[in-house]
Amino acid sequence: MGRALSPAGVPAGRRVMAALMAVLTAGLAAGCASGASGTRVVNLYNAPQESIGAIAARCNREAHGRYRIVVNTLPRSADDQREQLVRRLAARDSGLDVLGLDVTWTAELAQAGWIREWTGRYGAEARKGTLPGPLATATWEGRLYAAPYNTNVQLLWYRSDLIPRPPSTWAGLIKESERLAAEGKPHYGEVTGAQFEGLVVWFNSLVASAGGRILSPDGRRVELGPSAVTALQTIRAFARSKAAADPSISNTKEDDARLAVESGRGAYEINWPFVYASMASLQPKLVKKFKWAPYPGITGPGRAPLGGANFAVSRYSAQPDAAFQAALCLRDPESQRTAAISDGLPPAVESVYWAPGMAKAYPMRQAILDSLRNAAARPMTPTYQNVSTVTAVRLSPPSAIDPPRTLRSLRGLIEDALQSKGVLP
Repeated sequence: MGRALSPAGVPAGRRVMAALMAVLTAGLAAGCASGASGTRVVNLYNAPQESIGAIAARCNREAHGRYRIVVNTLPRSADDQREQLVRRLAARDSGLDVLGLDVTWTAELAQAGWIREWTGRYGAEARKGTLPGPLATATWEGRLYAAPYNTNVQLLWYRSDLIPRPPSTWAGLIKESERLAAEGKPHYGEVTGAQFEGLVVWFNSLVASAGGRILSPDGRRVELGPSAVTALQTIRAFARSKAAADPSISNTKEDDARLAVESGRGAYEINWPFVYASMASLQPKLVKKFKWAPYPGITGPGRAPLGGANFAVSRYSAQPDAAFQAALCLRDPESQRTAAISDGLPPAVESVYWAPGMAKAYPMRQAILDSLRNAAARPMTPTYQNVSTVTAVRLSPPSAIDPPRTLRSLRGLIEDALQSKGVLP
């Protein structure tokens, strides 16, 4: 998560033209496997990221002519990123070498045969020092198909001047909101209740916190049971609380939640760690009161959503060895440290959390590591995009959830989604 943001203030027509020009330009650049000097060109396709150019430049210097990474920026929307990659992979486009993937895409692309397995020394290097949770997101049917680049978990972020002792449950948060509302203080809790992946993430983590799963471990069967009823009841209770739920909950995404707390309207939020850097930059006086706690659960601390991104190598790359080498450099400890400090992307390699500069950028680093130990990954299935789409639609708006009826409908929709024959929703 965190990758589904849309560009602000850019007219739709200009965005479309820019996207088309980017594809055409990338296609022309990728048409040559080597530059004028004979150096092999490795085309990286990645989500927008401020420091990726500097990371690639360092890797190019250290390659000493073995390869040269060319950065191709994908659209800001995660759905648009996936669609561009899927369409080009389906066309067996040899211009794609290293692919930046959302953690939910591994199974889909691996099952389709579009990305290469990481074996031998490349696989060993990708596994070395990588945290278990992120590594699992890069694995499908026991085989490694990507190298974790960064990871992510959500935490409870709260204002300590309003909530001295953060509760560990969703019911506790509702009570805190009711107390604050009665005292005439900011009381809204900001959550991702819009009809998008953030709503699915919320539901999935609540199901896991209640001891269940949406799908079986092999991703082939629906397992929604009593834990799903508990999750649905929890979402509805929060969404219907006049004290806890922001009136705009059904339209709230990650940035909306961030802005609400920064502006003083929200007392707390459930969000990714990027909100801390934003608060420190935009509200330096308030950041001293901006604290964090474990993701809330049902009877105690819950299982935080697991996010992040991985690097895969295209099946159709004309220079796979160079692509694997480039990907390893792009996600080595120094690259992950740069991305963490400059872009707010928590590292997937544990040692990086103790690297220079991390203590200041991530004062909550131990909380992130603790949360990663039992974080709730989203279901691993080649049809995840379809599962996610129908789940978001069925759970929206959160206040309209009728737990038993919603569960029956959701089970049928997900069962149908698992039978999808295509990879596009």
